[in-house]
Amino acid sequence: MAAFSDRPAIVTAGSVRVGDGSLTLIAGPCVIESEAHAVETALALRDITRRAGVPFIFKASYDKANRTSGTSFRGPGLNEGVRVLGRVRESAGVAILTDIHEPSHAAAAAEVADVLQIPAFLSRQTDLIEAAARTGRAVNVKKGQFLAPLDMRHVIAKITAAGNRNVIVTERGVSFGYNNLVVDMRAFPILRSLGFPVVYDVTHSLQLPGAGDGVTAGQAEFIEPMARAGVAAGVDGVFMEVHQEPARAKSDAQNALKLDRLPALLDTLVQIHQVVRGSAVTR
Repeated sequence: MAAFSDRPAIVTAGSVRVGDGSLTLIAGPCVIESEAHAVETALALRDITRRAGVPFIFKASYDKANRTSGTSFRGPGLNEGVRVLGRVRESAGVAILTDIHEPSHAAAAAEVADVLQIPAFLSRQTDLIEAAARTGRAVNVKKGQFLAPLDMRHVIAKITAAGNRNVIVTERGVSFGYNNLVVDMRAFPILRSLGFPVVYDVTHSLQLPGAGDGVTAGQAEFIEPMARAGVAAGVDGVFMEVHQEPARAKSDAQNALKLDRLPALLDTLVQIHQVVRGSAVTR
């Protein structure tokens, strides 16, 4: 296994370079709730990250196909979602990430998204992965809750075989018994040894899948300590769902970070990142 301090490939996502030594933030609401909310959140996050000196990618889903209950809010759908994400790009001037669930959605989503995300439960779906790769956009694959870190080498190979080396790998925890996820900090250096940037999805790793009454439960009280731990382990980026009022969020309300808590947390994460990367350089 390669040394953890080795620099991975640099992935380009719009104006953001993931893996270039800086700490990237991928953040936004779980799902597009409305055009106004998406734009408002993107502008707020853009300003927070600019003050912190952190490269930023806005994320939001146009369709949450993997829902606990059939009555759960899924989002506006592909056509309206793409339109809204286009408005976010125009208004905030930020890079965009959104997830896709069907190969037929890849080309349309790529019209506005700089990063196409493969959800964790779909991380072995070859047709979906190859469709995303063929768009030429960066592809962020979330490691399945059922996969070992080294298993991701096969997922990466599917993307690179399609001629796309803009690959990001995201850790979001592994299933541990019923209704629980755990994050093995060893996963970060193992994933990074595969040669591509590694992101830690803090908020999704704190889900309690199926533990709510038809909704996903979560433990938002652990977002900040777990984010600090992940950055201390040397990740290239952090993924967090944020919301002005998490209790009113239409998806993943129980494991979203309250927006006004982000500035202080981000400042701390930057300091930790600088210490970790500084020590790596001097070794």
